[in-house]
Amino acid sequence: MSAEKGTKENPWTLKTPSGTAEYIMYKDESHQPPLLVCVVGTTTLHYDWRCIQDLHAMLKAHGDWMELGSADEQKPAKEGTVEAWGRSADNPIGGWYGLKKGLRGRFGMYVPPLLEELGLAEVEHHPRNNRMRAK
Repeated sequence: MSAEKGTKENPWTLKTPSGTAEYIMYKDESHQPPLLVCVVGTTTLHYDWRCIQDLHAMLKAHGDWMELGSADEQKPAKEGTVEAWGRSADNPIGGWYGLKKGLRGRFGMYVPPLLEELGLAEVEHHPRNNRMRAK
């Protein structure tokens, strides 16, 4: 019997939508609220765990493809993208799903492949301008 996927001991191994970088993600329940931990090389990002459920619900309500629009925290996110939604005052948590100051961006790059892995969404895999939609 294999260990449960998505733990620190058995993380999800994912690739960015463009396929250019590999990273791992796992759920850390030792925090309140639980964290989605994303490790890219030597950088560790934290997102509020509920981003998975909330993003899936938003995509279902949206009903069509949505551009990912990944951007660093210091750069503005393109309106109407997953990245913009992940930091919007209008999302269910009223702001950033990214929790680590200075590293709160890139939501549109790292979270969508996990939704794809979990069977909740389809994600395009082009060199640039990828989109996603709910399954």
